[in-house]
Amino acid sequence: MWILFAISCSIFEALKDVFSKKSLVHVDEYILLWFSRVVNVLFLLPFLLLSTLPKLDGQLLLALFLSGSINVVAVLLYFKAIKFGELSHVLPMLTFSPLFLLITSPLIVGEFPKLFGLIGIFMIVAGSYVLNIKKRHEGYAAPFIALVKEKGTRYMLLVAVLWSISSNFDKIGVLHSSPLFWVIAVNGFVALVLSPMMIYRLKPVFHIIRNHKKEMVLSGIFLSLSSLFQMTAISMALVSYVISIKRTSALWGALLGYFIFKERGLKERLVGAAIMLLGVVFISFSS
Repeated sequence: MWILFAISCSIFEALKDVFSKKSLVHVDEYILLWFSRVVNVLFLLPFLLLSTLPKLDGQLLLALFLSGSINVVAVLLYFKAIKFGELSHVLPMLTFSPLFLLITSPLIVGEFPKLFGLIGIFMIVAGSYVLNIKKRHEGYAAPFIALVKEKGTRYMLLVAVLWSISSNFDKIGVLHSSPLFWVIAVNGFVALVLSPMMIYRLKPVFHIIRNHKKEMVLSGIFLSLSSLFQMTAISMALVSYVISIKRTSALWGALLGYFIFKERGLKERLVGAAIMLLGVVFISFSS
């Protein structure tokens, strides 16, 4: 079942990225980050009130503080990376987060994949990297060359490192509470940290939200669903497996880009898509 949850996470992640991309044309990244988290909490809170609340122990609170703090920094850097760097350079950097998890997960939660799972992770990373390279004429080394020239690319590599750390604290938090509680708690933490800035800029923030609320609300709802499926999958399987399958959102993103934004190059990306799907098969045999 966890594989179905992880794949569902990747689909909703791609939908979230579509509406985030549309929002960022008109909306400041700080406002989008804050508002999408507020929508997340408001959307899921009624379901939490109908369930049993967990006991707030020390490990849960520590995991919440660490994951929440890391996510505030990581998501802001993510939006800045998209803003300052070319997508064909910055997005491939994010595909390496499963590889960083091979270092962080054994240290934080004591997890390391089996042989088939390890092969699957490398295949998904390779396929996702190929899928994200849009400017083939620049060569597959272009994102690495851009690390020297573009701060957006460096930001995104740092994001991949940060998320490889926070994902492990997410697992600790989920195991000490529930997927639903944890998603609300982490996103509520992020929203709370950014609230003073939003209150300070209340008038322009209100104006922007009022004019672009449809895309921003949808971004927040799809974030809720993606996060909920991710945390449910993490509670049942290795973090590195779940995050690797989450990265297949690049495949769904390519399909959505083709059908919604009329982007070209879908046929050229089929090789990367095939490698990723084969990687999912390897992971499924390992679990």
